[in-house]
Amino acid sequence: MIIIIDYDTGNTRNVQKALDYVGLENKISADPDDIQKADGLILPGVGAFSLAMKELEQRGLVEVIKEVAQKGTPILGVCLGMQLLLEGSMENGFTEGLGLIEGLCEKLPDDPDLPVPHMGWNQLIVTNETLLTKEVNGQYVYFVHSYYADCEPDVIDALAQYSIKVPAMISKENVYGTQFHPEKSSEAGLMILRGFKEVVEHARYTSD
Repeated sequence: MIIIIDYDTGNTRNVQKALDYVGLENKISADPDDIQKADGLILPGVGAFSLAMKELEQRGLVEVIKEVAQKGTPILGVCLGMQLLLEGSMENGFTEGLGLIEGLCEKLPDDPDLPVPHMGWNQLIVTNETLLTKEVNGQYVYFVHSYYADCEPDVIDALAQYSIKVPAMISKENVYGTQFHPEKSSEAGLMILRGFKEVVEHARYTSD
């Protein structure tokens, strides 16, 4: 069972529909017991970093998510959910994140020809092959964001060119993130979710 973490800042219903489509049994929940027993987690997100972390803290989910990550459960953060995986964000002053992947969220540079927020379809440049990236080099995916993940190259799996080279996909061990919305990215997004399904199935097999 995949748990889509419910904390009132996520695009949860669209994520659920996409998981249904690729055949991943799922449930939207904020119950710590559900999260701890899950075969995999999706951390969605739309909005402000600090408010999202506050919601997770108020629901007692910050330490739960960290514990689940520590034991090797696959996690996929989507858009703001990906940013929450990092050590923190400079949006409206510094806010500490989950710290599952090294990096910090910074504001996209101003560019008269490239407005912020970055909204629209951009091409993926795969820099590291994983089960999530193996079929998506050159594919177009849908972004909506004003901040980007400032990460070291060793955790970046794909980039997208905007005013800078934006880390579009990141990962560290069992923790993955997409800055874009796979659930809004047509067939390319579905391929990425199928890749996450493979990650979950492999993790389940090796833990049995």
